Amino acid sequence: MNDVIILGSGPAGFTAAIYTGRANKKTLILAGPSLGGQTGEIAKLENYPGWAGSGMELIQFMKKQAESFGAKIEFASATDIKFNDDSTFTVVCDNGKSFDTKTVILGTGASARRLEIDGAREFFGHGVSYCATCDGFFYSGRDVIVIGGGNAALNDALYLADVAKSVKIIYRKSEFFRAEGILRDRVAEKQNIECIYNTELKSIAQKDGSDKLIATTLSGEQIECDGIFVAIGHEANTDYLSESIKRDDMGRIIPESLPNGMFVAGDVKSNIKMQIATAVGTGCSAAMDAIAYLNSKE
Repeated sequence: MNDVIILGSGPAGFTAAIYTGRANKKTLILAGPSLGGQTGEIAKLENYPGWAGSGMELIQFMKKQAESFGAKIEFASATDIKFNDDSTFTVVCDNGKSFDTKTVILGTGASARRLEIDGAREFFGHGVSYCATCDGFFYSGRDVIVIGGGNAALNDALYLADVAKSVKIIYRKSEFFRAEGILRDRVAEKQNIECIYNTELKSIAQKDGSDKLIATTLSGEQIECDGIFVAIGHEANTDYLSESIKRDDMGRIIPESLPNGMFVAGDVKSNIKMQIATAVGTGCSAAMDAIAYLNSKE
């Protein structure tokens, strides 16, 4: 029997594990298929205080901290959480294993929102990508499109501008209202980035006789490119939870709906800013609440 099972291996999950481990609580992290979530995909992390490096380097550092206090890691994802008669939980995983625990901390984060237009699914992995740092290498010296207008989209465009021949940012609004000023300035300074405002895509198709893509806008304009990177927001990873746990319109968990012994942290929690700093803070809070709950049962 575990004292704490933490779902997710991003900053929220590892912060929680550091705290529960230091409190001598038997802690298991269900890390999912890979470490880090969205943070692990950040090539250059600039806005987390006290850190200079990539997102994955930060995650690896946090992982070592958590393990130093006894936390164990299983690379698996929860498919169900069962509520037991003795007020404990059983977490069922996609690798066929089940784990019992006295408390659960939900830190499964969010995933990129999918582009729902003709061709987006068909060409996923064959020209359409949701991770610039993962797939940008394949477009060295080529022409790419970035869809979106927030910090993630501009960061992707800046990363790709150092790899690709040209980058076109397609955004449905008249300017980058949601992006930080420093990112807008950097984009403006890049000679190989072009911003196309007030534009949305209608479809993606393959150009006849080549591996290039044709992106068609709602107005009928056709833009030829080699790859399309999508950064249009995120949706919480909560499909494994029962309907009794309430979520907001982004699928994020409303804490008040959780049963006793279950806590939430990071981007999967409603009404917080989706930042590493807030993920760490909520990871700390969830862990301290879990520790207090466990101590109250002793």
